[in-house]
Amino acid sequence: MDSIKLSIKASQEAQELLIATLSDLNATGFEQQEDVLIAWFYADDFNEVEILPLLSSYEYDVETVKEQNWNEMWEKDFQPVIVEDFCAIRAHFHEPITTVQHEIIITPKMSFGTGHHATTYMMVQQMKDIDFRNKSVFDFGTGTGILAILAEKLGAREITAIDVDDWSIENAAENIARNQCQAIELYQSSSVPVTKTFDIILANINKNVILQHLASIIDAIGEEGKVLFSGLLIEDEQDIISACKGFPLSLLRKVSRGNWISLYFSKTS
Repeated sequence: MDSIKLSIKASQEAQELLIATLSDLNATGFEQQEDVLIAWFYADDFNEVEILPLLSSYEYDVETVKEQNWNEMWEKDFQPVIVEDFCAIRAHFHEPITTVQHEIIITPKMSFGTGHHATTYMMVQQMKDIDFRNKSVFDFGTGTGILAILAEKLGAREITAIDVDDWSIENAAENIARNQCQAIELYQSSSVPVTKTFDIILANINKNVILQHLASIIDAIGEEGKVLFSGLLIEDEQDIISACKGFPLSLLRKVSRGNWISLYFSKTS
């Protein structure tokens, strides 16, 4: 399937708002550069009548990319992501990064979670201070599989990773194999498993999906388990915290990056 590459000249702050808007208009992935946001769409899902008027105050370019040129386009645009001295996310065509504790190698395709977006960056950043050793983990909306892969590298004994998107499942499977992971069970789904509980749940999705599935997420957290949310804008914080007040959850930590936040909760008895 052909893709649409939408390049928008915008500040970092404006990029965060554009990502939130375009995510609701079928964008399949984003690449953030210093002053340019690149948004990808399936050609069949790109509604220019709805999208382009929203960009009237920006300089932008629309390009159709043939399916066979996808990897070539990513190799030109994709840059490694380094999260402090903790984790580096790079493509297979980049040189190894030896200054971090963990290195994840991915083949970037049309799925969320390359590490460039603030929400994925914060999830990785927060995972640095969580004990994953011998823990069971559920990755809700795995995208490229980065968080599941990192959980295994941090010592998780078993990881269940799901996503609803075909491209994400295909890409995550490729990345899991590339990183030689053995503890990740990957399958296509939009629902939290009801037959087991987890020590740690990772949910980098969005406010509406979190609120829709919150009760199921809480049920799936084991005793004294942890849940890490992102995909949330600053203005989403009170909605999430208010919703969580009806459940046995305690907020342990909040981090922010640009207009986005990540919230880390513990289940209380």
